[in-house]
Amino acid sequence: MIIRQNPKASLQLKSKKTMEVALIISLALLVIVFQAWKRIDRDVQTVDKVEVEIEVTEVPQTEQQQRAPAPSRPSIPIESEDEDIPDDATIETTDIDLTELPPPPPPPEEEVDESAQIFVAYDEPPQPIGGFPAIQRNLKYPEIARKAGVEGRVVVNVLIDENGRVVDAKILKSLGNNGCDEAAIEAIKSVKWKPAKQRDKPVKVWVGIPVVFMLK
Repeated sequence: MIIRQNPKASLQLKSKKTMEVALIISLALLVIVFQAWKRIDRDVQTVDKVEVEIEVTEVPQTEQQQRAPAPSRPSIPIESEDEDIPDDATIETTDIDLTELPPPPPPPEEEVDESAQIFVAYDEPPQPIGGFPAIQRNLKYPEIARKAGVEGRVVVNVLIDENGRVVDAKILKSLGNNGCDEAAIEAIKSVKWKPAKQRDKPVKVWVGIPVVFMLK
């Protein structure tokens, strides 16, 4: 006699076995995790206590600067209540006699600078008698300039009047403080001059004269 197996019963049996196997696996995993946790607790090392020091510093107290007192307000005049002062009191006028004052001093006299006069045109310039070589012949070389080896040219602005006289002389170009300027003026004054002429009439004019200093 053949016994047939119920398919529903076999299915239930398989599912029951599957659940048992899953339960056993989960229990095994729990045991493994528990054992591992114990080992981790053993490996944990205790940490020494750290001493924390708190340093308290004293903050210096700030000093409040005292400001200078404000300037006092100007006093306001108050009307006096004194009855002794009359209401019609006035200040007596003072008469000043201006006629007794001395007159103001006169303005200073302006000095006439002949070197600043207007240029006078002339037809014939002034000429030294004997020519300009006569000035060079009368030139005395200063000993200081000779020893120092000074050479060059001094230009002198000379004022020659209608009679051919040297009235004034000013240095236009100097060779320094070595006596050459004074020697040039003396040489120009040592010769006689023919005055300048304007329409055949002698006139007073300024003229620039060069004086050469040259060592032989």
